[in-house]
Amino acid sequence: MRSGKTDGQLVFLIGINALVVIAAMILVGDRFMALYNFQSMGTQVPELGLLAFGVMLAMISGNGGIDLSGIALANLSGVAAILLAPSLVSPDAAPLGYFLTFSAIALSVGMLGGALNGALIGYAGMTPIIATLGTQLLFTGVAVGLTGGSAQQLGYVPLIDDFGNMPIWGVPRTFALFILIALALAALLKFTRFGIHLFLMGSNPTAARFAGIRVKSILFRTYLLASLLASVAGIIIAARTSSVKWDYGSSYVLVAILITVMAGVRPEGGYGRVICVVLSATALQILSSLFNFMQISNFFRDCAWGLLLLLFLANARVHWGTYLPPVLRRTDRARS
Repeated sequence: MRSGKTDGQLVFLIGINALVVIAAMILVGDRFMALYNFQSMGTQVPELGLLAFGVMLAMISGNGGIDLSGIALANLSGVAAILLAPSLVSPDAAPLGYFLTFSAIALSVGMLGGALNGALIGYAGMTPIIATLGTQLLFTGVAVGLTGGSAQQLGYVPLIDDFGNMPIWGVPRTFALFILIALALAALLKFTRFGIHLFLMGSNPTAARFAGIRVKSILFRTYLLASLLASVAGIIIAARTSSVKWDYGSSYVLVAILITVMAGVRPEGGYGRVICVVLSATALQILSSLFNFMQISNFFRDCAWGLLLLLFLANARVHWGTYLPPVLRRTDRARS
């Protein structure tokens, strides 16, 4: 029963990707199918995909789990790294050392932000949506305070620019990193005690407590991991755009939630697949690229994302079989 639904969601997402590509070929033509366009989309998918992974982990944990602070923490990670790294290592004298230092600072900020989220939700017992909304405002405020609200330029560092924009063997490096992280996350959720406990806690919190699962510790580690993924997104954003700003990706919270819900992750907890999140992210990126080719306004795009989110949430809540005639309803019940 569960595997059938899982396979159905996977087939659905593969079909959505195929339909969007076919629509793009019809509406735009050969320009859309150019290798450069696919490479450009590949450099943009990781930002949203990593933030969606964080939302997925929070939702799987149950108890109304959500992480609204992802993009704010990604921006703060980039801001802190770009301000501190040059004082420690010169980008001109040691570009590799500079990139490693930049990344280490960003990841450290991500860990601190994740520890705060995890402590508020896991140990203080705060509602996730309230806690992460508060930390979102906190992270944004700190980033504005550090920069005065202005964008910070990374400058041209060939090693970082290549990482953010140049493909290797035709595949964008950031997309290759994203796939590696997706594989590692899938293995973590499927084969480790943490992953097993996380799913059990989300699907049946009462059973999880009676089984002796340390719920507070699991929640702490879940939000810590989600924030680490957000800081990796911050590194990728800085490398791709050669700059950081406190309000980059203002609509990313909505899009990350849409990707997660579209991937079939249950908002009530206990279920989610990494491969489905990857396919969901690629589908939305292809659709976004199609909008760009058709010169559709960003305001319409945000409206479309919001409408899609409402539709998928409604679809998850409504059992359409109840609206079928009695004969078809019995057939549908027999198949399930």
